[in-house]
Amino acid sequence: MTRLKNIRLAALDLDDTTLMSDGSLSPETGRAIKAAIDAAIEIVIASGRAFNSLPREVCEIAGIRYAITSNGAAVALNPSGERIMSLTLHPNEAVRVLELFEGELMEAFIDGQAYCDARYIEDPERYGCSPRYVSYVKTTRQPVEDMSAFMLENAGRLDSIDIMCRSAEHKTILWKRTERLERAYVTSSSPRLIEISDKDAGKGAALRRLCRELNVPRECVAAFGNGDNDADMLAFAGVGVAVENAGERCRAAADIICPANDDNGVAKILYRIVEEKHDTRSKTH
Repeated sequence: MTRLKNIRLAALDLDDTTLMSDGSLSPETGRAIKAAIDAAIEIVIASGRAFNSLPREVCEIAGIRYAITSNGAAVALNPSGERIMSLTLHPNEAVRVLELFEGELMEAFIDGQAYCDARYIEDPERYGCSPRYVSYVKTTRQPVEDMSAFMLENAGRLDSIDIMCRSAEHKTILWKRTERLERAYVTSSSPRLIEISDKDAGKGAALRRLCRELNVPRECVAAFGNGDNDADMLAFAGVGVAVENAGERCRAAADIICPANDDNGVAKILYRIVEEKHDTRSKTH
């Protein structure tokens, strides 16, 4: 893996990749991130989450300057949240989503904040939320009584829309409807979500734009992920890394399969990148 010595930027998906399955950042992974930053590697958060939903323990690591959020619909400065790149769904496409998914449970991201049907926030598990994400939902979502009216009111400001699926079968049925969307990027980060944003969004596209801004060539980029929404980012990167617990599409896009998120897989690869950079520098001095 001699390519690791050239890595200058590492983009990290959070949930079930960098974070443990309970949503926490392990001390070992925290140390590895700091070691990478100390080795002059640009660490970039790359998440499907809205900016205000990112975990503080990650955002507060000194030296993390950028966050790709809402599946690439936005790139923000960290920790301020000020946007340097932003895409919103075309208003007509937002209205089309509402028509296609009328009656379904939805959430929407606007300017880095997640808004959700008040019924869902009141009892997330009733609507299929995993118990480990209940606290996350309750503390990061703003409740809305009438989501359809709210989204129509803000049709020109929507970073993305999530459709909540009750089961795998329900998701398959709803996914077919997305084929009728003409100007949308559709992906999924979990079995219960269909995530819809502007056609030019996606973590891979956002990472490409950020690397252009920072003058970092793709062969000097490592990207880490586990979900379908990470596959395009891993495919773009010079080194794509999927954790052992990743889905099939993400694994297919990867160059490296590392240990699972609960086994500090991201930390292990970050340490290898740091070690190879140190070895390369020592040989040239």
